[in-house]
Amino acid sequence: MSTHALVLTQSYLPHKVVTWERAVTLVFGGKAEVVETYDEEISSVSITIKMPAVIRLVRAVRGSKKVCKFSRVNILTRDGFRCQYCGTRFEMKELTYDHVVPRAQGGRTTWDNIVACCYACNARKADRTPEQAAMKLRTKPVKPASLPISMLRFDRRNVHDTWATYLFWKGELEHGS
Repeated sequence: MSTHALVLTQSYLPHKVVTWERAVTLVFGGKAEVVETYDEEISSVSITIKMPAVIRLVRAVRGSKKVCKFSRVNILTRDGFRCQYCGTRFEMKELTYDHVVPRAQGGRTTWDNIVACCYACNARKADRTPEQAAMKLRTKPVKPASLPISMLRFDRRNVHDTWATYLFWKGELEHGS
């Protein structure tokens, strides 16, 4: 039994993933409409419906935060899930983050001092700056104005067929949030 539904914005862009119960609540509350269903049925005393797989919000999404929250997954998303030293693309579990100027040398944990880094490069760099470690930083870290909706990350092998039409694939994506 599928337990989640993909929520699309009014413009049919991926917004978030919710439980099927929340999806039904949004639909019956008039806040969303069903776009795709699973084969499973949901029954109550008075009605039987197909379980929603993809729903679309009726109104535009408003009031979402304009500020990009500093977090590990947002750092990895900003950097395209690539180590900023060797340039290799990794799955989320294979990456950490690195202080460009190490904390031991006064570096802070901020958007402009943290980059995505594989474990091998992180160990090689240790408590040194890239220059001290003779390593080249591929891109200068900056605080992004926004992050792409790709923060909803999926392994395409585990995505139900009903969702595939609405998700944008850019290489292999891994499940992250």
